[in-house]
Amino acid sequence: MASVDIRDVRKAFGAVQIIKGVNVEIADGEFVILVGPSGCGKSTLLRMIAGLENITAGEIAINGRVVNNVPPKERDIAMVFQNYALYPHMSVKDNMAFSMKLRKAEQSEIDERVSKAAKILGLTPLLDRFPRQLSGGQRQRVAMGRAIVRDPQVFLFDEPLSNLDAKLRVQMRSEIKELHQRLKTTTVYVTHDQIEAMTMADKIVVMHDGIVEQIGAPLDLYDNPANLFVAGFIGSPAMNFIKGTAKGGQFVAEAGFSLPLPKTGESVEGEAVTLGLRPEYIRMDPKGFAAEVVVVEPTGSETQVALHIGKDGQQQEIIALFRERISAKPGDIIHIAPMEGRAHLFSTKSERRVSITTV
Repeated sequence: MASVDIRDVRKAFGAVQIIKGVNVEIADGEFVILVGPSGCGKSTLLRMIAGLENITAGEIAINGRVVNNVPPKERDIAMVFQNYALYPHMSVKDNMAFSMKLRKAEQSEIDERVSKAAKILGLTPLLDRFPRQLSGGQRQRVAMGRAIVRDPQVFLFDEPLSNLDAKLRVQMRSEIKELHQRLKTTTVYVTHDQIEAMTMADKIVVMHDGIVEQIGAPLDLYDNPANLFVAGFIGSPAMNFIKGTAKGGQFVAEAGFSLPLPKTGESVEGEAVTLGLRPEYIRMDPKGFAAEVVVVEPTGSETQVALHIGKDGQQQEIIALFRERISAKPGDIIHIAPMEGRAHLFSTKSERRVSITTV
């Protein structure tokens, strides 16, 4: 196991800057997820850790050793790819053993490691099968087994679950997290799926347009987003944003209603601000503001409701998530309010979070 330190790393393809000065410290044994929308640079950063992309500037150190000019095979890392990358003519056992054979390891050691990895991943009955005889989830486990057999200092995962169906993704999330808890190997995992990030990571690195927007534990990012981008990206359904102005202790929405302004540690009087409300923190309240029901989506354990708020011509759609079952139908008018202490306030100009306090 080893730490990974990314120090002011930059990557450019010609004049195009892809990574714009990223700093991340990954502790020994930590499970860190790089998350962000497509094109934000997360996979490029992972490939630089692996040595598959050259570093334009900055340093990457694994266990204190700068590896900028170290070939991938000498970095003691193992990478699991999105497309499995299994050899179709080899059995599961041979696929898992291949890297050890290249290193000319003793056959007894190869057999021992393959057997151990297969037992961990539930692949023992499948060792004599070929990839074409396996399901998607089984193939992904074989790819993971091939990485485990190498016993690396660092595991790298590049969107390994994106080719799986929804039910299998949930299962594999649990299996990968359980695997990490058992092996305690430092892991860097790339995904665009923030649900994967929230459920699996010890620490999340949120990236956007080649920079790091925020680093923190999953619930820290959820409860205390640094800016509008992180607030909107982390959480499903996404946070609602309502634009307005701070006037006389009130949040005056552009949509034509007002709410008490969250107490802040700095003056925002007269400034353009954005109120952030997570769907699950909106409640029914006879004294709240009016909202027209647009769509009702019951899922059993909860009900997601699309609402129009504001006056005609200034209406805005928001999403509310109710744990209880409601009888409202499209076209009905209900009254809603934020739960106490659950509203976020952002500067519309700078997009940074000003406050999360009592409403």
